[in-house]
Amino acid sequence: MTASPDGLPPLTGLTPARLDWRHDDSGEITPRSSTFDDVYFSRHDGRAETEHVFIGGNRLVERLTEWQLARPFVIAETGFGSGLNMLCAWACFDANAPAKARLHLVSTEKYPMHRDDLTRSLAAWPELAEQAAVLIRQWPELISGVHRLWLDQRVTLDLHFGDTVERLELLDGKVDAWFLDGFAPAKNPEMWRDALYNVMARRSRSNATFATFTCAGIVKRGLKAAGFNWRKQPGFGRKREMLAGEISTPPEDTCRHATPWFVPAPARHTQRVAVIGAGIAGTSVAWSLARRGVEVDLYDQQGPGAGASGNPQGALYAKLAADTNYHSRCYLTGLLHSQRWLHEIDRQHQLWSPCGVLQLANSPREAQRQQRFIAHHPLPESLVAECTSQQAEQKAGVSVDTGGLDYPLAGWVRPAALCQHLASLPGINLVRATVLALEQKADSWTLHLRDTEPQGSERLAYADQVVIATATQINRFTQTAHLPIQTVRGQISCYEAQHTEPTLQRVLCANGYVVPALNGQLTFGATFSPNDSSTELRQQDHTANLEELERLLPSYVKTLRDNGNTVDASKLTGRASLRAASPDKSPFAGPVPDAQAWQRDYASLGKDASQVPDSARHSPPAMHSGLWVSTAHGSRGLSSAPLCAELIASRLCDEPLPLEAPLVDHLHPGRRIIRDLIKRR
Repeated sequence: MTASPDGLPPLTGLTPARLDWRHDDSGEITPRSSTFDDVYFSRHDGRAETEHVFIGGNRLVERLTEWQLARPFVIAETGFGSGLNMLCAWACFDANAPAKARLHLVSTEKYPMHRDDLTRSLAAWPELAEQAAVLIRQWPELISGVHRLWLDQRVTLDLHFGDTVERLELLDGKVDAWFLDGFAPAKNPEMWRDALYNVMARRSRSNATFATFTCAGIVKRGLKAAGFNWRKQPGFGRKREMLAGEISTPPEDTCRHATPWFVPAPARHTQRVAVIGAGIAGTSVAWSLARRGVEVDLYDQQGPGAGASGNPQGALYAKLAADTNYHSRCYLTGLLHSQRWLHEIDRQHQLWSPCGVLQLANSPREAQRQQRFIAHHPLPESLVAECTSQQAEQKAGVSVDTGGLDYPLAGWVRPAALCQHLASLPGINLVRATVLALEQKADSWTLHLRDTEPQGSERLAYADQVVIATATQINRFTQTAHLPIQTVRGQISCYEAQHTEPTLQRVLCANGYVVPALNGQLTFGATFSPNDSSTELRQQDHTANLEELERLLPSYVKTLRDNGNTVDASKLTGRASLRAASPDKSPFAGPVPDAQAWQRDYASLGKDASQVPDSARHSPPAMHSGLWVSTAHGSRGLSSAPLCAELIASRLCDEPLPLEAPLVDHLHPGRRIIRDLIKRR
């Protein structure tokens, strides 16, 4: 497939690895790639080879033992394969690194294994069984993109599924050590090419090392031309020689010369971060930072989950555009990210349910849109699949009148309970207070507070950096007043059913949505009222929600009534809250620009958007240093906020990012300033 109109590689399901299980030289059965006619490893001595070539070739025992930096040590690999190399790197880290050190693993894979094949492959190493189980449990769907896995409290793995060179070109992050792996150059020449070595050089930190099993001349010449110094070392087993080396001064990374306003500021030392807002955006940021050992003060006047995140249930899903765009890519990655994240923090499903979501085609126009989406996105059915009305009825457990799209990995979440859970974790200090103003002083921030208890007392607090996650209240700070936020009021309705048969099995959505009952309470809605800031319950909104439910599930509502339930708007309870939306419906997540400076420095874009001022290429963009936002998540915050939290925490802690660079830029809080300058607004 060719690249999509948004400039990224196609959003698609990937061809899985085709394995042929054969006896190796030692008589053991090992996996062999049918595509490349080459082995993944030798079961007899595969781990020993990995430790000799990649662990030893990169001097990891010595380097990890001495690692004292606050940022993680970053290892990148060209070809994940069975995961053996990454598990060995993890084991080496556990055995040698100081207690406060962290490890970040990045690996590309064009032909990922199915989970069953991965399980069978890693069974060859019982000494790695505990680590392998964590990897297998979180193994993602086989679709292109970035998939973040949390291997343990100190170790993160980012799987970049797709062509190696493409994925490294899109990587936003720097590398300390390279595992230059993959099938032999003669078997897989498409990977072992100059473009690979060049992008490795641009993604390297100063003095980054590499190691590889091959001594092929084409590899030596390519590495040297890209700036790597190489040397031959004794190989492993029957391989007489291997290569290892380093790059002392990597070339300048010019990928953002055309968009210098998105160049990230250098990371700075951080011990304490203030997070303002304890909804799902703020508490997920707090979790991401606390997991990295950062001390977090979480400020909220009312406590966790009091605003738009306070609903008893919320749908976890993403409505994707028929034609691929940045918005859909961000939300699909976010949905999959949230699903893995929730499973890791709540394996007993006390806070969420992966029951699936049915997006019903409730009109000919919507049916046509869904068909176009399926035609343009060859994604695995385990992620999204067309279903007839009969199939939809079987999945939903109740009578439905139309088919639609089924998202088996989606579901529902208890947002208020989730926020309370996250805010209670170690390393997070919840402060009941209103932040009145922010003041930057040198390399720190002063917060002007009004405490909730005792009522009205004012004081100052301090932090190295600040993350604002206050949704519709984002504009009340001077530094973020320029963000174009629209307030959208939404009211949900709740019904206490005496008899809930038949039982709804999936979240159903069209113009509205309904969630499977929790403790006998059915939640549905929600109204959509832009530029309305009232949180008072309205009877007419309950009526509108009930009418929408009857349009969505007429037979279900009739059955409820036939079973003795009085389904009437006057019997409904509910909740009204305010959501924040951006003009392009994507969140704002990242560092906060100095709006006045940007309007001055990039003013020439209004005359010619193709000509970037020379001064802008050679000076960093003006930012409010150490100030970040996560806002404008709209009604899909459960699918976007945890991913945006990881994005901010990764940038703040100087790590590779969990999204491709163009998507990082798409979420940047300064994007609207640039767009308005170009449009002369």
